[in-house]
Amino acid sequence: MTTEMQTAVTWSGIFNDANYFGRYFRDLIRHESEPLESASALCMAPYFSLAMHESLQKAKMVDANISAAFEQDTTTVSARSRHSLKLFEDNKRGIEGQISYFRDEIFAAHSDVFLDGARPLALFARGDLSLHGYSGRLVTTSHAAMFHLGFEPRELLTQGFGSHIHAVYEEYGSYFAGLGASLEDQGGETFAAGLNASVLDKSYDVRASDYYRGVFNGPGFPELNAILTTFRAMLNFAEIVVSLSPDRQSIDYTAFKIGYISVYQVLRSVQLLLNDPAYPLTVRSVALADRIVSLESAQEILNPRARRFRNMVVHYNLPHDIDESKVDLDESLFGVVPIYFPLHNSASLMQLMKECVVVAAALFDEWAVGD
Repeated sequence: MTTEMQTAVTWSGIFNDANYFGRYFRDLIRHESEPLESASALCMAPYFSLAMHESLQKAKMVDANISAAFEQDTTTVSARSRHSLKLFEDNKRGIEGQISYFRDEIFAAHSDVFLDGARPLALFARGDLSLHGYSGRLVTTSHAAMFHLGFEPRELLTQGFGSHIHAVYEEYGSYFAGLGASLEDQGGETFAAGLNASVLDKSYDVRASDYYRGVFNGPGFPELNAILTTFRAMLNFAEIVVSLSPDRQSIDYTAFKIGYISVYQVLRSVQLLLNDPAYPLTVRSVALADRIVSLESAQEILNPRARRFRNMVVHYNLPHDIDESKVDLDESLFGVVPIYFPLHNSASLMQLMKECVVVAAALFDEWAVGD
């Protein structure tokens, strides 16, 4: 049976996320830069979907028919997009399934649209992979965006599909507005306020086959290199979120959530890759991957005892066996951090996560140079 405290923690997390999204868009549109809005939205998409999907699961406990208020594709997209954040922890796909998805769906869709039918000489001038950076750091690619958006890859690239994407995200917006998101919110600034359109790198297209041959694990495994490139972009974006978030006595719940989930899932996925002999890495790749997961901050974040904290952040769930006398709704992260991280409070865990994101992202950039 759900207790009052569990319900309060659930809905406090949901309302915090919705409020943050309203302030995020408020801050973003003040830049009056469509390229900045587009790039940021691509990076934020799976986190919107995570909040959308998980909060709807909780809302169904109050109104079992609430999903009927949305188009079927909206809930399907949010579920797929949210699920993409699991990376190699995806229980259905695992490492092999993600590799197959990149090869058979994402690579194939891009090739069909951008390369097939081109005249031989024209192929040298065409690209099927778009790279997007901010201040010289890769933050997403067209492959990574396709992976995280949740739409069917081939449909996503069809002419005129943009109106459908817009309709889905309009439903997201209406839903979050119903939970309190507002462009008129007078609350604190989000990381979006600290963005600078002048340092948004001009996106450019490359041949995926050429690009992936020269990064990470070398020419023998382009699909794995594409996934590692997606991990790299996630960490770089997470670093932007946590580094540009204003320092406050009270940690911004959603900014922490974006950074923490990103770094946890990437670290855990690298750990799984290292431990699976079916996917041989080069000597250099093994060394760099091991450096990443062996970071002291990474070891603390990956501590199995803290897995329930990760689940709480993802699912808005307060574990049923927690001592509720230690839960405080007025405290950052509800005061539960010391339960899962005995050496930390909410402020020091935020600092630990920031340090881990910065160092891990730098090591991923180093790894990306390739053998």
